[in-house]
Amino acid sequence: MTSRPHLHPVWGHEALRALLGRAAPEGRLPSALLLHGPRGTGKQRLALWIGQLILCEATTQASSARQRIPEPCGTCHACRLVLGLQHPDLHWHFPLERPKGVSGDRLSDALESARADRLEEQRVQSIRYAGPEVRPGPSGIYLAAVQTIRRRAQSRPSMGPEQVFVIGEAEELVPQEASQEAANALLKLLEEPPRDTRMILTSSEPGRLLPTVRSRTVPLHVGRLPNERVQRFLEEQAGTQPEEAQSAARLSAGSIGHALGFLPVEGETGPLERTRRSALELLQAALSSRREEAFAFALSFPPNRARHLAELLDFLGLASRDLAALAAGAAEHMSNPDAAKLFGQAASGGGVHAANAVRTLAAVERARVLARGNVNPQLLVTGLIEELRQILLGDPGPEGALP
Repeated sequence: MTSRPHLHPVWGHEALRALLGRAAPEGRLPSALLLHGPRGTGKQRLALWIGQLILCEATTQASSARQRIPEPCGTCHACRLVLGLQHPDLHWHFPLERPKGVSGDRLSDALESARADRLEEQRVQSIRYAGPEVRPGPSGIYLAAVQTIRRRAQSRPSMGPEQVFVIGEAEELVPQEASQEAANALLKLLEEPPRDTRMILTSSEPGRLLPTVRSRTVPLHVGRLPNERVQRFLEEQAGTQPEEAQSAARLSAGSIGHALGFLPVEGETGPLERTRRSALELLQAALSSRREEAFAFALSFPPNRARHLAELLDFLGLASRDLAALAAGAAEHMSNPDAAKLFGQAASGGGVHAANAVRTLAAVERARVLARGNVNPQLLVTGLIEELRQILLGDPGPEGALP
């Protein structure tokens, strides 16, 4: 993959960018935006583009395939600083690990130091997958970080017309330390923003945000991209070979961030490809007649960090849909190219009804809620497999098991 000293170009979402680009010069951009949509579709990069649009010293018109999109010029001093993640009025915040052994007044400084290190990595690193599977530990946007944002918002812009705060994965404001303090602190800023302050939140799970936070932002949906656009990004921006790019794009479901996770890393299977295969194995375990195989599979998970199961459960939902498609005789609608071989006998043999396969999606969503509470992953996966077995095979479970 290629490395670069600045942000990669914004990719896709032309209609949304045209809407935002026309609103900015006319002063019609809301003071608080919420960019929401599937994981990996470029929400944070788009938020930074909006920040660049606001801070650009000479916004220009650049042509696109279908329409003319007002764009930041990309060459003025402000644009160069934004692209290098060095503009003093563009503040990008995102989930971080909580520094160990640090509390009280020192926590804000420690989190700012960690954020600066991450920004430096972003400036020089290769384009690569950055999802939860490759994070070393649990992370969040802590109260101390929001307090830093609030203090900074009270100051005047350093060089631009206003300050822009981008808060990526804003849903992580809520599930931390069993409280909603961080979200409530942000709410106060959204309720009474300084005149020269712009807030842009991004979220893949906006339902996890406080309703009061959502109500004080203008939501904009950032949708999936066509697979051909994802493939082109991988080839042109990440230096991926066409065959690998095509395969990753097909599995990505329109998400560049996901596509990067399917690419091999130093000759090893990509992190998202490992997660996808694990989801297929989980569904296989639920369809197996040997319950001990299911228990052995559950024990392969670590006993903590259940929040990292989010991607696994996403892929499990897709695998369940594939199973339903097979059972309904609609294999052409499957997402996983290898699912037909794995689940074909269970579906074609009449052992699984399409309606029951669809019912498993509710069980997956219940598991997702439990994972947010950071329960033991081994127990969660064991319980999920038992529930899937009951739905798909009518298996009541071992004698004495809880209903």
